Amino acid sequence: MTLDINKIRREFQILDQIVNDEPLVYLDNAATTQKPQQVLDIIRDYYEQNNANVHRGVHTLAERATVQYETSRDKVCALIHANAREEVLFTRGTTTALNWIAKFAEQIIQPGEEIVISIMEHHSNIIPWQQVAAKTGAVLKFVYLKDGELDMADLRSKITDKTKVVSITQVSNVLGVINPVKEIAQIAHQHGAIMVVDGAQSTPHMAIDVQDLDCDFFAFSGHKMAGPTGIGVLYGKAALLEQMNPVEFGGEMIDFVYEQTATWKALPWKFEAGTPNIAGAIGLGAAVDYLTNLGMADIQAHEQALINYVMPKLRAIEGLTIYGPTDNQRRGGVIAFNLDGLHPHDVATALDMEGVAVRAGHHCAQPLIDYLGVAATARASFYVYNTFADCDKLVQAIQLTKEFFKHGTL
Repeated sequence: MTLDINKIRREFQILDQIVNDEPLVYLDNAATTQKPQQVLDIIRDYYEQNNANVHRGVHTLAERATVQYETSRDKVCALIHANAREEVLFTRGTTTALNWIAKFAEQIIQPGEEIVISIMEHHSNIIPWQQVAAKTGAVLKFVYLKDGELDMADLRSKITDKTKVVSITQVSNVLGVINPVKEIAQIAHQHGAIMVVDGAQSTPHMAIDVQDLDCDFFAFSGHKMAGPTGIGVLYGKAALLEQMNPVEFGGEMIDFVYEQTATWKALPWKFEAGTPNIAGAIGLGAAVDYLTNLGMADIQAHEQALINYVMPKLRAIEGLTIYGPTDNQRRGGVIAFNLDGLHPHDVATALDMEGVAVRAGHHCAQPLIDYLGVAATARASFYVYNTFADCDKLVQAIQLTKEFFKHGTL
């Protein structure tokens, strides 16, 4: 099915505005995506019609809210093809989910055992493992790159029988490379290691089947997939979640509380202490509906078409360096770049004056940026509502920026 991009764009009212006297071209989707009207409407409807706490009341509003909240869990379960709804935990986002997994790792890792991650990881998938290594005496090992992609030979040499956890992003938020996490999971499991996947940059853009990937944990955020901020998901295989201790304690996650001890509820509720982000979960459910109705395969195909269209135009700009794989079929809709002689912040500021919103900095991936030998990069990232005209405007704005800093005029 061919997506009606003009219709899709009308569902994102924020895109219809003027920035610095130019029509907005929003290309910072790896940081956060915009929200369609139906997501905004359902959040508003919850607060106006059904606002109540979940799981705790028998009155009508509480029952409505609980049904909406738990229905969203079912929608996420179906989206990622989890084996059971109990394997879907609501969190604040990918960062929280990865920290929960790291806390579990502290339970099971012994001194001298190994944790394997890649140099392209987001800080959220580096710092928790640094902390685990420091607390347990484990060895933290990095897999490096070859031709802008994960060096699989290096990965195979780094994963050994001492490896306890392998944690890899499915799509890099800087390089845009799509990593073969299914193959990596097979390698990890051959050595008895747990496989963790950071799905923050993949779940919004492609079909996900956690059972086919055979990952043990999978984490992602709502706000990067047309949903609200402050809500995310941790998927885990039930057998592992049963072994995990709760990270937070309080109301809702308990079964019985005595003066000196307490027992926990069954999955998934033992991990969801206190009043959850009800509106966020309901909004995430609406975002899942929206993306599912569009079709994840069609979303990925549209973004691939944008990349195939814009990459030759960008590569033709003299002095522009693009990072990541050269094969467009091996990258998602993320393009990190630098213009010779210009700081990325200056580039991003100049692009903003043309109405083009991109990110500049280290993108919460400082080890990768250091490995690439640069101080920072600019980054354009695409989503389903972006167009070929947006691609042309990006190319034009980069060329104008180059001319401005060369000659001082636009």
